[in-house]
Amino acid sequence: MEEEDLEEMKQLRETKQKNVPSNVVSQQSPSSSKEQDGNAKGVESLMGFSGFGKRARQFDISEMMAIAKRRAADVAESSQSKIEDEDESDDEAPFVIMPPGKATSEKNDKSAKESGKQTKDSDDEDDDNDDGSDNESMESFIPCSHEITLEHGAKTVSALSLDASGSRVISGGHDYDIKFWDFNAMGASLSAFRNIQPCGCHQIRSLEYSSTGDTILVCSGNAQAKILDRDGFEAYECVKGYQYLFDMAKTKGHVSMLNGGCWHPKDRDKFMTCGDDGTVRLWDVNTPKKNIDVLKTKSIQGKKAIPTHCAYSKDARYIIAGVQDGTIHAWDTKKPFVHPTFLIKNAHTNGSDISCLKFSYDSNIFVSRGGDDTIKLWDLRNFKRPVNVALNLPNAFLTTSCFFSPDEKLIGTGTSVRKGQGNGKLVFYEKSTFKKVYEYSVTDSSVVSCMWHPKINQILAGCGNGKVKVFFDPQRSTRGAIMCVSKAKKKSETREMKLPPRIITPHALPMFRQNQGGATMKKVKDKERADPIKSRKPETPLTGAGKGGRVASGISLSQFVSKNLAVKNLDDSNPRESILRHAKEAAENPFWVSPAYSKTQPRTILAEEDEEEDEENEESKAKKLKLS
Repeated sequence: MEEEDLEEMKQLRETKQKNVPSNVVSQQSPSSSKEQDGNAKGVESLMGFSGFGKRARQFDISEMMAIAKRRAADVAESSQSKIEDEDESDDEAPFVIMPPGKATSEKNDKSAKESGKQTKDSDDEDDDNDDGSDNESMESFIPCSHEITLEHGAKTVSALSLDASGSRVISGGHDYDIKFWDFNAMGASLSAFRNIQPCGCHQIRSLEYSSTGDTILVCSGNAQAKILDRDGFEAYECVKGYQYLFDMAKTKGHVSMLNGGCWHPKDRDKFMTCGDDGTVRLWDVNTPKKNIDVLKTKSIQGKKAIPTHCAYSKDARYIIAGVQDGTIHAWDTKKPFVHPTFLIKNAHTNGSDISCLKFSYDSNIFVSRGGDDTIKLWDLRNFKRPVNVALNLPNAFLTTSCFFSPDEKLIGTGTSVRKGQGNGKLVFYEKSTFKKVYEYSVTDSSVVSCMWHPKINQILAGCGNGKVKVFFDPQRSTRGAIMCVSKAKKKSETREMKLPPRIITPHALPMFRQNQGGATMKKVKDKERADPIKSRKPETPLTGAGKGGRVASGISLSQFVSKNLAVKNLDDSNPRESILRHAKEAAENPFWVSPAYSKTQPRTILAEEDEEEDEENEESKAKKLKLS
């Protein structure tokens, strides 16, 4: 191939040289070329060699492009000729088995073309069926097949939060308590590992983990927000403002109770709070003695209005606040906070508290939950009218939540009920059309605080009866509640502990003295174990004949009875005769007594019986019987 290319290039050069006109002057004059050749020959003679080696190869781009075009044209002509030959010889070509994928693809292409006309006519009929299938798929997407219950207390759970990893849950309520749960270490007992009251006798309004999960923002009925560490110990407290100033922008902090707060989505040291003093304040942990900025919320008439909820957008560009008169204020952080950038008038009914505001990930669309039993979807690019509205969603609490699903296709919220008049529900709407996708009955009380965690794909709902419901699906959810359900319930272990110290009285009487020394529980138990009465030690088995109605071990009952009866039937009224029964045997085989007296008394002398003594003994016995 290289030789052919060289030959073509030579031919092109020759044709170019022939076609060059006479008036074209070369860039290098002949005199200069002669001088260069002479210099080269002089250098070669001085260096002692004939030449500088092979000259570098030169390429002409225009020639190479012409060769490439010519080859492409030749290849196209050859391919067309081959195709024509194949078309002529189709009848004579042998049968070839095509691969299954290729054969089916060709058939599918033909069938698709044929069925294209039919599908156009039946689009209207299939629309209704498609809606039903979409609803079913959305319903199956919600992780609510299983649930567990966390017992917070007896009053309303008004605030819930999960850390970024989804391992720890905190809940706060109207009983002033904050409880900590750890899914990784909880087990099947479902008990909280810590219970605190950081704000005294003030209801908890808002709880939120920071983006890193190491701190917790607590907003209560008090005027001072608090920041706790991961284990519940206080790390920071906001300053309280001077309540006698008329201009709230000149105070260092809030002067009345808080309604809510949230962390900055990108800066872990900054957060925001809103309260009944008609302000939304921005804080920095590094400057604890004063807030950074103050945003005032005013009504349409220009008077002070109370903000009931505040939130950041996901990119932290917008700050939004829902006001008690039904308006929504939004500020652009790139502009001064003198006036709100967006003011949505009559967003909800005047006097109804806006309980929740949530931004989507694009930071332009947000949803609002109102006290007028509605939920509305808004777009800041066209904020004069809501995008969609859902009605008939009862709301009786200032902290009723709403949330987006992790993929933002669904919007969910909880409903309120009166005691004994039904069940609180979780209601899910499709974001694009606001059609009700699914409705789930939670408990016989209101559903107040709720959230859908994107990492573990589980839904939490705080209820009015003091219970926290955790919904999950073992197939779609990960970790979280699944870990504690799978663990077995642990047995309670008795831990060793020291007893309270004893009072030492060295001069007390012995009857009033106590055992000295710090005895441990183990020593006390060992001492009680050694006491047969306290430890209720069973009686040991007898050896021998037995006593006290107990039978000795190794002897059956029949043997024991026969032996005792045989002993009792012996007549021991005349002991002399009973002894003399063995006299003959003892005389023939002396073993015990006779060898000892063989020298001193070789002949045994026995007492003889007197008839008089016998008579006297019988008379005395008869008298005793008469007297008795």
